[in-house]
Amino acid sequence: MTTVVVVRKGDEVAIAADSQSTFGDTKMSARDDGAWDKIFGACGGYFSISGSAAHDLVLQAALGKVKKLDFSSRAAIFDSFRRLHPKLKEDFFLKTEEDEDDPYESSQMTVLLANSSGIYGVYSLREVYEYKRFWAIGSGSDFAIGAMQAVYDNPAFSAEDIARIGVEVGCAFDVSSSLPMTCYSMQLESTREE
Repeated sequence: MTTVVVVRKGDEVAIAADSQSTFGDTKMSARDDGAWDKIFGACGGYFSISGSAAHDLVLQAALGKVKKLDFSSRAAIFDSFRRLHPKLKEDFFLKTEEDEDDPYESSQMTVLLANSSGIYGVYSLREVYEYKRFWAIGSGSDFAIGAMQAVYDNPAFSAEDIARIGVEVGCAFDVSSSLPMTCYSMQLESTREE
């Protein structure tokens, strides 16, 4: 699986991810993977996905097919993913079935997003969360969240430092995550009240 984190601290946001790909009991490290960076830039921010490796290229392509997407707020992100969903089905053959009792069709992906307006998570039914401090997804997420909680209030650590710590700890304890990592940071457009 993976360890992906987002962090917001002061006027900085950061996103970081491990590099391992896993196929059942087989793992592929960055040494053997020609495209191991799990984070991609699009629409003025950085995206990373947990789940099927196919989602990475699919989401990148879908973001290019839908015009005027907006990722500047929780509501705007919801609307953008609502507009992306038909494209995922029609152009990329997304299978939307998950649980029989789900109230909506699934987009089958979990996404973390960092941009100049903040840090966000988008889940399979297009639920959108805006995080005030940090969050993580993937099989190493519990370890990463614990590590980031332990260091977040230390004034010596920036958002990027905390993101790196989260992924390092995720990789240290999760068998489906490994280093090296990638990490990107950017400034918030304006610091909103915490």
